[in-house]
Amino acid sequence: MAKKEIQNELMEKIVSLCKRRGFIFPGSEIYGGMANSWDYGPLGVEIKNNVKSLWWNRFVHRRDDIVGLDAALIMNPKVWEASGHLKNFSDPLVECAKCHHRFREDMLESELLKKAECPDCGGKLGKPKQFNLMFKTFIGPAEEQANVAYFRPETAQGMFVDFKNVLDTTRKNLPFGIAQIGKAFRNEITPGNFIFRTREFEQMEIEYFIRENEWEKQFELWRKEMHEWMKLLGLEAKHIHELEVSEDKRAHYSKRTIDFEYDFPFGTSELYGLAYRTDFDLSSHAAASGANLKYKDAETNEEFFPHVIEPTWGVDRSVLAALLAAYKEEGEGDAKRVYLKLPIRLAPYKAAVFPLLKNKPELVKKAREVYLSLRKKYFIDWDERGNIGKRYYAQDEIGTPYCITVDFETLENDTVTLRDRDTAKQKRIPIAELDAFFHHEIYS
Repeated sequence: MAKKEIQNELMEKIVSLCKRRGFIFPGSEIYGGMANSWDYGPLGVEIKNNVKSLWWNRFVHRRDDIVGLDAALIMNPKVWEASGHLKNFSDPLVECAKCHHRFREDMLESELLKKAECPDCGGKLGKPKQFNLMFKTFIGPAEEQANVAYFRPETAQGMFVDFKNVLDTTRKNLPFGIAQIGKAFRNEITPGNFIFRTREFEQMEIEYFIRENEWEKQFELWRKEMHEWMKLLGLEAKHIHELEVSEDKRAHYSKRTIDFEYDFPFGTSELYGLAYRTDFDLSSHAAASGANLKYKDAETNEEFFPHVIEPTWGVDRSVLAALLAAYKEEGEGDAKRVYLKLPIRLAPYKAAVFPLLKNKPELVKKAREVYLSLRKKYFIDWDERGNIGKRYYAQDEIGTPYCITVDFETLENDTVTLRDRDTAKQKRIPIAELDAFFHHEIYS
């Protein structure tokens, strides 16, 4: 089988597993769905929340120099005028004169562009036009121009607009950062590839405020931080590539941008970004609003606009990359085993507890005691359906790192069977040691 076929097959398997096991469902499915709309199911919302919690813990709770924020989705329209989004936040669009399908110019193969040929019907493509990606909405009952507003296309501007409030209330000194996790909306011309490119998505972003002469040093520090983060997701370094974005392709505010690309089954594409935004945002908002957004050095009394390093992580792309990296198969036929080798901090369930036999009340009772005791601290699953082998395989497929089985020996000596997902090996462990074991596995 060719490499491309194998890669396409992997994507199909991930999409199927996500639907079958309750990770991700097609949006509005009972009404025929909605193109490129996806809902996170019971297990999907857990892995998504785990990604966000791990990120927040690493970059906010464990650092003295970063504070959090949760800004509004809909902001004063003047924000987007000052930031340059009304003028510059667009993609080149081409439209077919025959079928009227629209395509991003940079997503079309060069040969098709040269021929101006539609990839869908072979019709004639028109000249490129700039298409603004922001979703427009209206505030109030009347759809009048005075009431026009926009769903934010990025989370960054909330952090710039609230810069003075954060500075006044936290008394942070440079360098320091503001972190935010939240939804963003872009009217993408060609969304697709499952949850990779959607019109509604979630970002994890930091605006890190620095002195101008420190930008190269801080840029490099954040570059390393992003690689460390990707290790936490279980991504292999050989599948990660850095793309130095050329000046003509950088955002209007950026002096330097690196895209961290990942080898997805559909091709090597952007996973995260790191940008040096200079002092563009704070100076622009200060000029447009009249507010004083300068930083005052406590020792020298010097006032200036801080420059900004911006590392950006997509939540949905993090989930997709983690699932793809974790997907494993071994064996063939009836002995074939599929498992998600997710890091324990990302796995939806940290463990599952089984009674060996569900028709033995004494085993069920003891297993429930173990389950309820661990459930006080850890999110774990209870399963008593079918035979033990099928339960193991079902938990493997959803990425549960450990399975705990209560059997007849448990009733004699208070030990249980602990099965490892990745190796499928089992060992006996005292019930009294389970808490310490999982605490070490999750938090060490």
